[in-house]
Amino acid sequence: MAKSKEKQYIYIVQATLEPAKCKIGKTNDLERRLKEYNSMTGISKDNIYQYLFTCEVKNMTQVENDIKEKYSTLREEKSKEIYFYNSYLFNQYVIFIKNHNMFLKEIFIKTEPKKQIVKIIKKTTPSLEEREISRKDVMQKAKKIKNDEFYTRYEDVEKELSMYNKSVWKNKTVFCNCDDAVGDTEKSTSAFSLYFINNFKELKLKKLICTHYSGVVDLFNQGAKGYIFTKDGFHEFKEYPDGYNGSFDHPLSLKILKEETDIVCTNPPFSRAADYWKTTIESGKKFLIISNITNVKNKAYMHYFIENKVWAGYNRVDCFLNPKKELVEAAGHWYTNIPIINRPKYEYLKIVSLNKIPEKYKKYDDKKILIVNDGYIPDGYKKPFAVSPRIILNGLLEKGYNMTQDREYVPYINGKRCFGMVLVQKI
Repeated sequence: MAKSKEKQYIYIVQATLEPAKCKIGKTNDLERRLKEYNSMTGISKDNIYQYLFTCEVKNMTQVENDIKEKYSTLREEKSKEIYFYNSYLFNQYVIFIKNHNMFLKEIFIKTEPKKQIVKIIKKTTPSLEEREISRKDVMQKAKKIKNDEFYTRYEDVEKELSMYNKSVWKNKTVFCNCDDAVGDTEKSTSAFSLYFINNFKELKLKKLICTHYSGVVDLFNQGAKGYIFTKDGFHEFKEYPDGYNGSFDHPLSLKILKEETDIVCTNPPFSRAADYWKTTIESGKKFLIISNITNVKNKAYMHYFIENKVWAGYNRVDCFLNPKKELVEAAGHWYTNIPIINRPKYEYLKIVSLNKIPEKYKKYDDKKILIVNDGYIPDGYKKPFAVSPRIILNGLLEKGYNMTQDREYVPYINGKRCFGMVLVQKI
C-alpha cells in the first residue's frame, strides 16, 4: 500500500523574551519543529518558544517564499528568518496566509490578551454613540476650547513605529518636543520617550532629546518647570534652563530642532497643530506625528499634501488618555514625510475602470462632479472626482493622483448637502 503524502504546515512562532520579533516558517512536523526551537544552544530556559499560529497548506515552500516576498521590508536584515512583530503585523501575516490559494485549514491561533494600561472605572458618562457625537467631534471641540490634554498610549506608538525599517533611525537624533517627559517610572514617562529609551540600542539611535512642558496640567507629575532630557549613548541627563517652558516654539526648542535634530516624533497639542505643522515642515526635518484625522480635508493643512511635503502614516489612533488616565475616544492619525513602503491599506483601493464600478458606489453631484465611494477609484478617468478623506489616508496620492484644490469639497445632490470630500485627479 502506498504511503500517504506527508502533510505540510506554515507556522508563526515567538520566544517569550523577544516580544518584538517572530519567526515564520514551514515544516512537516509541528511538534518536532517546536522542540528544535526550544533545544537550540544558548537559549535561556525562560525564553520559551510558542506557536502563535499554525495551519496546513498544499505547498509550504511556495507559501513561505510568497511571505518572504510580501514582507521583505519587515524582515531583520541579518537574520532573514526573523520578522518584526506587533499585534497589527501579526494580523496582517495571518490574513495573508489564510487568503493564499495554497491555504487548507487553520490549526491553531493564539489570541492576545488585551493590555491593561488603565484602571477600570465604572462608567458614569454616556458613550459617544449615546451622545450622538463622533471621535472627530471630540478633536474639533478640543481645538476650539484649547483642550490639549490628549496623551498617546504606548501601544499606539509601538504599532506605528515598528512599521518602519530600522535603518530609518540608525545614527539619528530623535527630538520629542511636545511634553514628552521622562520620569523614574513608566507612568511618569511619555509613551514616545519610553519607546525610544526602550529601543535605543535596537534602533541604533545616535541621541534622544525630550522636553517636558511646564503647563497647567502636569500629567506626568514632573513639576511645573520645563526641562530637557537627553540620552546620548549610556549617558542620560536633564537640564532646567532658566526661563525654559518646554514649548515646541520656545527659542531653545527651535534651536535644538534646527541644529541637532534628524527626526521629530511626538503628539503635538491639537489646539496648536497648525503652528506645529508649519514650524516642523519648514524646518526641513523628517517627522512622524499624530494629528486630527480630518487634516487631509482641512484648508490649513491641505497645501502640504498638494506640495508632497506630508502624507499619511500607516495607522489611525482612536483612543488617547486624559489627565485622569482614562481612555478617551478621538479620531487621530499618524502623518509623516518618511517614505512609506508597501502600505497595507493599498489593498483597500479598488482602482478599476469607471464602467466596472458598481452603480451604487458612483454618482454625479449637481455640478456633474463624479463621486465614488467604498474605495473605488476610476482608472483612466481624466476629470477631477471626489473621494472621502479615508481614501487619501489609504495612500491614493502615492498611486499617481493629486488633490486639485486646497479646501474641502462639499457636494450637493438634488440640492441636498453631502459629507465633505476631497477632489482628486489622475496626474
